[in-house]
Amino acid sequence: MHRNQFHPTLLEYIRGFLPEMEHIPPRRSALLLDFAQYLQRVDSRVSLIFICTHNSRRSHFAQIWASTAAAWYGVEGVETYSGGTEATAFNPRAVAALERAGFQVEDPGGDNPVYRLTFAAGGPSLECFSKVYDDAHNPRENFVAVMTCSEADEHCPFIPGTALRIPLTYEDPKEADNTPEETARYDERCRQIARELFFLFSQIKK
Repeated sequence: MHRNQFHPTLLEYIRGFLPEMEHIPPRRSALLLDFAQYLQRVDSRVSLIFICTHNSRRSHFAQIWASTAAAWYGVEGVETYSGGTEATAFNPRAVAALERAGFQVEDPGGDNPVYRLTFAAGGPSLECFSKVYDDAHNPRENFVAVMTCSEADEHCPFIPGTALRIPLTYEDPKEADNTPEETARYDERCRQIARELFFLFSQIKK
């Protein structure tokens, strides 16, 4: 997929944060480089499940940005998923942050909507809804479990079927819900996850 097929607002957003990858803190970049080395060694397809407690914010951000970054850098054979230790709903504040970034979102409504997001014209449609990490929609074996929140990491000492477990945790934007900082906090977390996962996939040559 050519990068110019990306939705125009998203394309501008991505080009805006790419220079910020140089300023990822050394401890974070070292973790991401180790992750990239593992993905580099995988010969065929690799499944990534991004896991957070409620599968409502950070894990969805990560699933979506990982898929987008893989397409941007032409890394084939990557399948991205998300899940939680319990199911709630994909938080509309997080969905709104992704829309501001430039994703096109189809919202069917309901208590736990199955959103469909696209990052490019003619590109794949990403199906996103809250689910537990071992839901039938997710792979059950030989996947990478990427822990996006410390609570899930601490409360799930063992996840069956993993080929690798990575603690790539982020602060929860939920802390700013219903405050004047709400929108800025969600945008900040969305952008942080975007630049870190783009850095990750920029290091993979396949």
